[in-house]
Formats: sequence, structure tokens, C-alpha cells
Amino acid sequence: MGRSLAIGKAIAPGPAAAFDLRAHGLRATGRPATLIAPVRIADKMSLPALSLVPVPSRRRQTVALAQEAEARGFAGVFTPSMFGAMPLSGALAMGTERLLFGPAIAPIYARAPLDLAQSAGFLHEVSGGRFRLGLGVAHAPSHQRLGVKAGKPLADMRDYVARLRAAEGVGPLPPIVLAALRPRMVALAGEIAEGVVFANTIRDRMPDSLAHLPPGRRTDPGFFVGAMIPTCVSADLDAARAVHRRTLTRYAGLPNYRNYWREAGFAAEMAAIETALAEGREADVPGLLTDRWIDQITLSGPAEAIRDGVAAWVAAGVTTPILVPSSVTGGQFQAVAEIFAVFAG
Repeated sequence: MGRSLAIGKAIAPGPAAAFDLRAHGLRATGRPATLIAPVRIADKMSLPALSLVPVPSRRRQTVALAQEAEARGFAGVFTPSMFGAMPLSGALAMGTERLLFGPAIAPIYARAPLDLAQSAGFLHEVSGGRFRLGLGVAHAPSHQRLGVKAGKPLADMRDYVARLRAAEGVGPLPPIVLAALRPRMVALAGEIAEGVVFANTIRDRMPDSLAHLPPGRRTDPGFFVGAMIPTCVSADLDAARAVHRRTLTRYAGLPNYRNYWREAGFAAEMAAIETALAEGREADVPGLLTDRWIDQITLSGPAEAIRDGVAAWVAAGVTTPILVPSSVTGGQFQAVAEIFAVFAG
């Protein structure tokens, strides 16, 4: 038998405070979110985390959506760097009770270590230890957007974490989670941090990636191992894959990702993409992202396929799968409602 979960804490009243649940088969009440029928989650199944983006004009609704995710038993809510991850973390620190949450990631070139340490120490304290501070070097487009010049990723990350930990007058810091893609950053996470988070990685290569952690970290249940996994729920598998092709094309333009995917067994795909880019055929790139590649990076298809896919990522060593929602028929809120339906039963 499953268990009924209580609804999360309400956010402060105000205009547009609640996610419009009725539009997605749910019903709003005096609390921010409740179900038409009680949510029942199978005791034997641990639910994944979600990635949520607090888009302008729907930020309060996003907090309510996170509260609903907590009520349904999801493990956490993590937010990409360019979408207000730290402000949303502040709201979740006060508006939820059990969720893990944090940025995935906060770019180290965006804030001085002391400044970030003050915010992180505050969120760690007021959340009762639920905040996870994801740090990463980000990518060239992010550096351009921030107006910063990146240095050497490994040396800069090591220095930044050391300066963060040396900050005085901030109180205890939260667990630090490093974004990693290739072996040396994975190893650094095992050395200086309390977790590692991946994005757009190859599922079947996860055991190889995690082998670069020190043995004690690989067996430590407190060491966070997360993966951001693009997820699209649809009975039409081809339509779901097409959504992923649109959302992942920009990553195919990044050399560091292409190098990783080439090493992971997708040399032919990366060669074709690089030829297209060199010839100015950017519009051809989505069609060069093969089904084999899509299925190793994403979750696509009907409910059973999504649940089986989450289980496969856990079996590969990811203790906290983080589903990044997309939908064939709508935006983020529709996509999250579809994920809710996958795990309600």
C-alpha cells in the first residue's frame, strides 16, 4: 500500500500566488495546491527530483508548484544558473519543509566567494540543512552573458571552494556540489566537495564517470550524485524525441560537450555535427542528433518508460535523478503536471 502525503506550506498571499492546477487536471483550494484525489506514492519507490525555472510573471506559481512537488514526495527542486536559482532557493527555504533544493549550478565567475558564502550560510541555516550549493564553471555563452573571462576550470574551482570555505562570519556552510562532465572534475568533486552533479551525460557511461571518485565517496550515502535529465512524457515517442532535439541542439554547439560525447561512443554523430557547423548548416544539427544519442541522455515516452528510465539512471549510480521537464503539448507547467501523473498511483 502507498501513503497519503500532506500538502506543503502555503506561500504568503498575493496576486497569482497559486499554480493554476485546474488547467492540468488538479484543483485549487485555500492552500496553494491539492489533488482531486489524495496522492498515493508507492512506499517502495523513491521519487526523483525536479528542475524548475521561475520564469518572470509566474515566479509565485513556481513556488506553489514546488510545494506541490513536495506534497507528492519528490526528492528536491534544483534550478539552472541563469534562471534565478538563488532567489528561488530563498523562497523554498521558507516555503517548504522536506525538499532538498539549490542551484544547479551557481557559476563561480558570477559572484565573489565571500558574497556567495554569506547567502549560502543563510540558506543552509534557515532551511534546516536542506540547501545544496551547486557550483560550476559554466560554458562560454554564460561567460559572455556575464561579461567575465574564464580561467583554468580545475584550478579556478579549487581556489573558489577554498576561498568559500575560508569566509569568516557566515556560519556553517551547506554541502557543496560540483558540476562535472569529464574525469578530472569528477575526481575534484570527490576530493573537495560533498557531491557531484552531471548534465546531458550518457547514462551507460555513468559507472565509468563515477569510478573517478575516491572509493569512500562512491560508497558514502551522504555524497550527493545528481544528474539533470531532460524528460518529456508522451505516448508518441517520436514527438518526445523531437522536443529533446530542439532543446538540446544548443549544447551540440559547445565543444566541451562534443568532446565528451565523442569519447562516450558518439564519434560519428559529433563528426557530422562539426562538419555541419563548419559549413554553416546549423539548421541541420537537430537531425544529426540520433535516436541512440537522445535515448542515452534523456527520458522520453509514456509513463512506464519514464519510470523504467529513472530506475536505469539509479542503477547506473545516480542517487538523485533530476528531471528537466519538457512537453509535446505545452510549457513547463504542463510538463511538470505530466511528470506528476507518471508518479501518482
